[in-house]
Amino acid sequence: MFVVPNHLCLLFVLLVAGAASADEPIRLYIPEAPPLAMNQYAGGHGMVGDVTLAALARIGKLTRIVAEPWPRAQANVSKGKDMLIIPLSRTPEREELYTWIAPIMELERAFFSLDEPVADFARARARYRRIGVGMGTAQVGILQREGFSDEQIVQLKLGENPTHLLVLGRIDAWFTGVPEALYIWGNSPYRERNLRRSPSLASTGLYLGCSRECDEQLVEQLRRAIKELELEGISQRLQQAYLPKPQPGD
Repeated sequence: MFVVPNHLCLLFVLLVAGAASADEPIRLYIPEAPPLAMNQYAGGHGMVGDVTLAALARIGKLTRIVAEPWPRAQANVSKGKDMLIIPLSRTPEREELYTWIAPIMELERAFFSLDEPVADFARARARYRRIGVGMGTAQVGILQREGFSDEQIVQLKLGENPTHLLVLGRIDAWFTGVPEALYIWGNSPYRERNLRRSPSLASTGLYLGCSRECDEQLVEQLRRAIKELELEGISQRLQQAYLPKPQPGD
């Protein structure tokens, strides 16, 4: 079972410490993609979100969180000015579209299914007819580069539940980040069933990104703040809160 511990005291202190700013709030685009990012403030803003907000607070910047469909958010930030976006995988298709401020964490991806897991992309291409992936995510490009056809790649919109589609047999497998799959499955009605996982087959850094036209001072300040949070162990503490608690006997 996944439980987000009460780490809000640490995050609250970090945010309050940097709240005094006369600048206009910086727009930060966050999708609802637990546990990586959450735009509704309840138990926190996710593994990448909490670190990003702590870095912004450290440099004294106020933030306005913007929630839009992920493909639209990416387009708006890329074409805009001084807009921030998380969690953004650094892929060849996106390289020239953004200013890449700093990596927050590494994200491993795998296939999840209810039957015997595949060992590699070749076996997945041969076995799976329909693979669920988040619309506009890096997973789409990864599968395309690995030779999967458009018919095999089922892009799921926000609100479509991949766990439900798996159980109903509407998709054969789900290709996504490991923390996301474990978090969503662990909070689903099907959590008692045995979700099977392939080896990790792809990995990318999850970045704090900015518009292609982005203030250089802002970029350098945030890079330094994110590095400091990592060196001080704060990033790890914030992210650890979203990982599953070890069960007795694990």
